Amino acid sequence: MKTKIAVFVSGGGTNLQALINAEKSGIIKSGEIKLVLSDNKNAYALERAEKAGIKTVAVEKKGLTQEKFEEKIEDELKANEIQMIVLAGFMRILSGNFTSKYENRIINIHPSLIPSFCGKGCYGIHVHEKALAYGVKVTGATVHYVNEIPDGGKIIKQKAVDVLPGDTPEKLQRRVMEQAEWIILPEACEEVAEKLAAG
Repeated sequence: MKTKIAVFVSGGGTNLQALINAEKSGIIKSGEIKLVLSDNKNAYALERAEKAGIKTVAVEKKGLTQEKFEEKIEDELKANEIQMIVLAGFMRILSGNFTSKYENRIINIHPSLIPSFCGKGCYGIHVHEKALAYGVKVTGATVHYVNEIPDGGKIIKQKAVDVLPGDTPEKLQRRVMEQAEWIILPEACEEVAEKLAAG
């Protein structure tokens, strides 16, 4: 039996696309993406999912308490019998109450080599701005388990990427995606899905 996966997204869905491609090409074989959930009903990622024939749902936080927001997410996960969650550019922090229910079943991709440039306020392009401001020569991406501490869970995979002279945050972001994120996220997804499928 394949592990049923939900991918959580907020924006363009480039990492989601990497996962969809990896499932098609057989890199992800122990899991199946059954649901794409977004906190933004206009996220382009939802269109990507629909094109791939994957069920989509938008659960927006507006006007909801964190508890109510997470309850609605949980209802969707239960309705679709989801066993594993991949956070792929999901811009909301999930509470300890939520993450504890899915212990070792939620993974996240972060665009730096944790413990550098992670935690509160370090997301998206900000991570690359900080790396360049600090002057590091090597950055990369990390896939880790998600717990109640932002970017604080056990590391599953990391891949280093060189910072080059003349890099802008945008250039660096693109290189980290192409050379690290899109490679290690599908690999880590398969690794965790295989463990869960084996029970």
